[in-house]
Amino acid sequence: MTTTTISLSEEAYKNLKALKGENESFSDVVMRLSGGEKDKMKGFGAWSGTDLREKTRSYREEFNRDIRERRDVLSRH
Repeated sequence: MTTTTISLSEEAYKNLKALKGENESFSDVVMRLSGGEKDKMKGFGAWSGTDLREKTRSYREEFNRDIRERRDVLSRH
């Protein structure tokens, strides 16, 4: 595989580095962010074993409760 050198501002480099996974090259990051990643199934299951589903449900319930309370307050005026 051939390589090409590019110039980035320090800020752009820091941002790209922050997006880079532990076992990921900068080329991997650019391909992932630019849609160049061909394996569409790669991310499936990435959140398994986490509490993301429960946190999402909890936030949604809190949001809905807040909306109902605000609606009730506004309907009294």
